[in-house]
Amino acid sequence: QVQLVESGGGLVQAGGSLRLSCAASGSIFSIDPMGWYRQAPGKQRELVATITSGGYRNYADSVKGRFTISRDNAKNTEYLQMNSLKPEDTAVYYCYARHTLYGAYWGQGTQVTVSS
Repeated sequence: QVQLVESGGGLVQAGGSLRLSCAASGSIFSIDPMGWYRQAPGKQRELVATITSGGYRNYADSVKGRFTISRDNAKNTEYLQMNSLKPEDTAVYYCYARHTLYGAYWGQGTQVTVSS
C-alpha cells in the first residue's frame, strides 16, 4: 500500500507561481513513475507531468515551459513548480504514483485557483 499526501495549493493571480508537494509513504520502493494530474470542473482528469525514479520527465503540451516536476527520492517526495499560471490552469491537482505490483495510487487532491 502507498499513501500520498499533497500540499501547496491555493489562490494566485494570473502570472503567479505555486509549488505543490506530494509525500509518499508505505511501500515506496517499487513506485515508478510519480506524477501529477488535474481535473477542472466539468472536464476529465488529465495528465500534467510525470517523472521516473531515473529522472525522465514527461509534460502535457499545455504546461511545457511553465511547469517543472521534480523528485527527491531520499525524501520520497515529488514537487510541481508552476510558473506563469493562467486561469485555465485552475483545477484540482492530484498526486499520482504507480506501484509495480499494486497499481495506481492517488492523493486526495489540492485545489489550485488562478484568478484573471
